[in-house]
Amino acid sequence: MNDSNATGNNTGNPDTTPGPKTPPVLPPPPSRPPTSSLPVQPPAVTPDPTPNETPANDATDAPANDAPSAESQGTDTPVTDTPSTGSRQTLLKAGAVVVGLVLLGLLTWWVVTLISSGTQQAANQPPAPGTTESASAQPSRGQLPLDGVSALDYQLGDCFENFDPEATESRVVPCTSGHSAQLIAVHRYPESDSYPGIAALREKGREICQGAGLTDAVANYVLMQRNAYPSDTSWEQGDRRVDCYVTADKGNVIMESLIPSAGP
Repeated sequence: MNDSNATGNNTGNPDTTPGPKTPPVLPPPPSRPPTSSLPVQPPAVTPDPTPNETPANDATDAPANDAPSAESQGTDTPVTDTPSTGSRQTLLKAGAVVVGLVLLGLLTWWVVTLISSGTQQAANQPPAPGTTESASAQPSRGQLPLDGVSALDYQLGDCFENFDPEATESRVVPCTSGHSAQLIAVHRYPESDSYPGIAALREKGREICQGAGLTDAVANYVLMQRNAYPSDTSWEQGDRRVDCYVTADKGNVIMESLIPSAGP
């Protein structure tokens, strides 16, 4: 809009002298309504307006008055929508938190139940195969002595009277009475394993003998270590154990247990 040709707010100005009646000079129509970001210039004063002339305020004021209305509508829309959107987001977040807490509680309950069940099953099962046994895990023999105990039923810590390593049975006696041998280490192979061979079995026997913990009482005797392991035939019959014994050089001269956690 050409501001130098605009007319308007000079009606009633005492400094304006009416002149001869001439046709009013009308400003050209604006090419587009002004926006609120543009400054509104005051209209210029025309030298010769007629007394009956009507100021052309409507031509210039209407677009300027419309601009704030358009701006007001533009700012009101987000203010109206914001509380509704925030409420929905708050409800969604609260629901997600509740669902997460419920799932966490269920997961915790499941883990605790699983651990308790596994612990109970482990307590009721014998030692896992493929491991070296400890004396503290062995059940009590009960009343001793016992005659005719099978070599496959020997327990870690057993003490034997007149022990014969080639025999399939032995007499188990209290370790506080005279005996000639004691079982100090046991290793069991898994049932699914194939026969490892004599060399591997012999090496395993040496390994478990070296790892066996003995008391200081071994210094009171002349002792030897012996291994017993299955043949290929006994392996096929289910024998998976490798045993380590300490034996006296002669007679039933040992009068005590030689491993810390053995029975009487």
